[in-house]
Amino acid sequence: MKKIIVWIVLAFQLMKGQQNTFTLQQALDYAYSHNTAQINAELDVKNQQYLKKQIAGAALPQINASLDFKDYVELPTSLLPAAAFGGPPGTFIPVKFGLQYNATASASVSQLIFSSDYMIALMASKEGARLAEKNVLRTKTETAQNVSKAYYGVLINRERIKLLEANIERLKKMLNDTKAMNTAGFVEKIDVDRLEVTFNNLNAEKEKVSRLVGISETLLKFQMGYKVNESIVLLDSIKGMQEPSAALNEAGKTSYAARAEYALLQSQQKLNELQLKRYRLTALPTLVGYGSFVEQAQRTSFDFFDADKKWYPIGIVGATLNVPIFGGGQNGFRIKQAGITILKTKNNITNLEQAIDMEIQITKTSVLNAMTSLDSQKKNRELAQNILSVATKKYEQGVGSNLEIINAETSLKEAETNYFNALYDLFIAKIDYQKATGTLVK
Repeated sequence: MKKIIVWIVLAFQLMKGQQNTFTLQQALDYAYSHNTAQINAELDVKNQQYLKKQIAGAALPQINASLDFKDYVELPTSLLPAAAFGGPPGTFIPVKFGLQYNATASASVSQLIFSSDYMIALMASKEGARLAEKNVLRTKTETAQNVSKAYYGVLINRERIKLLEANIERLKKMLNDTKAMNTAGFVEKIDVDRLEVTFNNLNAEKEKVSRLVGISETLLKFQMGYKVNESIVLLDSIKGMQEPSAALNEAGKTSYAARAEYALLQSQQKLNELQLKRYRLTALPTLVGYGSFVEQAQRTSFDFFDADKKWYPIGIVGATLNVPIFGGGQNGFRIKQAGITILKTKNNITNLEQAIDMEIQITKTSVLNAMTSLDSQKKNRELAQNILSVATKKYEQGVGSNLEIINAETSLKEAETNYFNALYDLFIAKIDYQKATGTLVK
């Protein structure tokens, strides 16, 4: 039993420790279930489903029951013409009718038989549910875009930290060697000072980047819906990730329907068309059937539950046909307004198609430019590494100066920074291109 308990505790601790570790895909999956905007979009879907059921319930029988008791502390007074009882003409006799206690028990039922408004509302509720589902996809795409960019931002900043630490370690060794050579009289004090200035600048740069790592991690947690005060471990690395390829759609027709925004506008247009149809059908009559059964009782004392005393029934069955005849021409103007709304939405769809085409071309160009820049920066980094290696060997052999090494170190740091910036730009450009083509979330 003790061994079992120990294993359970260890397993629990292991699971707890793994809760803060994420690959990029795991970070996306976590965000899909914890990001506030994503959760609200899912709740909107449920809300629309309930609304659809609510509207459908209007076609079911509506049944009501009521029980009413009255105690007439003062019975109502009626005025009767005095002439009917032999009195002077033009005068009235006040009389009181009824008993002090009255009770009414009733049950009623109504059934909607035909209503154009109901039919349109039911169709609109179904389209509204589809609209909410498409909004989930739009929100998911935005979440994927924001989380991916934030994740890559953390990886790039962490890689910059590693490079700075390696440069600092290499420069520290050279600084110590130069100090020893200065003590032995082989180099001047200015050589030590130059290296020390470069060493201090690298340390200051490392502190800045360390703070940037903290900021980028906080941004990633926020986009994921993760608690910003808790630690997070990223399992992916820039070196372990494959560089984005130039697998771009060079030919073929753009699939606008792949964009959530386009699908949302199409659904909105369908709702606009249903609204127009509703106004056009307003001239149709509405038919409602109903029935009610009422029992009434009057007593001089409160004994309504006495089985020996009668209640008097009233039963009604009927139907109401409501036929619109003239409404001041208001509905005609509603029809014209709905038509204008449809035209505006159609224009918005056309504008969105053009915007999507433009966005695809821009992001495609950004990807190609980023790839060209990355290839160039990769070569520059290799050249800077070779230059530093040659300068170091020359200095060690006594045929070079430490100023040459300092310049080479500065060039290498700049080349490495440019390389990782170009790599980050390529990742971001590819994400933007995938969003533009509607392929970021499948």
